[in-house]
Amino acid sequence: MDFSVIGDKIKELRRIQRITQKELAEDICTQAQISKLENGEVIPCASTLFLISQKLGIDVNYFFNIGLTPRLDYVEEVARQLKIARRNFRYREMEEIVEMEERNPLFYQNPKYLQLLIWHKGISLYHVHSDFERSLETLDKALSLTNKKVWTEQEMEILLSKGIVCFENNQLDEAIRIYEMVYKEMEKLPDFRDYIVKVKLLYNMARTFTRKGLYEKSTELCMEGIEWSIEKDNLFLVGELHYHIGYNFELQEDFYSAQDYMKKALLIFDLQKDHKYSDYINGKLIKWKEENLIKNT
Repeated sequence: MDFSVIGDKIKELRRIQRITQKELAEDICTQAQISKLENGEVIPCASTLFLISQKLGIDVNYFFNIGLTPRLDYVEEVARQLKIARRNFRYREMEEIVEMEERNPLFYQNPKYLQLLIWHKGISLYHVHSDFERSLETLDKALSLTNKKVWTEQEMEILLSKGIVCFENNQLDEAIRIYEMVYKEMEKLPDFRDYIVKVKLLYNMARTFTRKGLYEKSTELCMEGIEWSIEKDNLFLVGELHYHIGYNFELQEDFYSAQDYMKKALLIFDLQKDHKYSDYINGKLIKWKEENLIKNT
């Protein structure tokens, strides 16, 4: 581990926040120790790094990661681009990023970063090339790179991707088995850095139970996802969750309840300025009215 890189980053963050060495050292160590640390003259203990990270307002793992990967800023930018491509279903763009970075030695210095590339390669193999078998093999390869005594959020997301691939190929029991494994592991984590992972899990579990005809279980999972999102003050997938509850009622021919939830979904999509589902949902509501399945309101 390159501790001089950690010292440089502490100095940079301290100066950005206009904190003096004396202020940073207060209740942690001496000013002289902060000076030596920033100059790479001493190796900090983990407890000192933790207290420094708290005062600077960052995750302590950032220091350990940057010590292992000198160009962590570059790796993190690639990770950000892959995340954006994944969440916006831009799979060809994702594949291009992976192909560009596959020979980059920065991603071979830490199994976590190599895992990131292989994970997204597995996703693109399925969504770009429709190669189900190779996709699952590649996702399993990504998972094999790290030691899973305690599952990380990244490992859970890889499993979630594997579950989605199984769902898309109508391997519903296997998808549910994977989702329930992830759910169980999530319960062990005290907190999430990226809490929308849980919403994605609940939504995809709900879709799978709906396809199996287990509508009440699906709706229960959707409600759990909505409550989690409200708790976290975030609307990610909340519109989709309301729509899916409405869809469950539609499949049970309870069109009045379906109408209520689909109208709520429309309201949420409108707040998000996301209108890609509006015509589809409004079309359903109009059709139900024309067929006298719901009252005109």
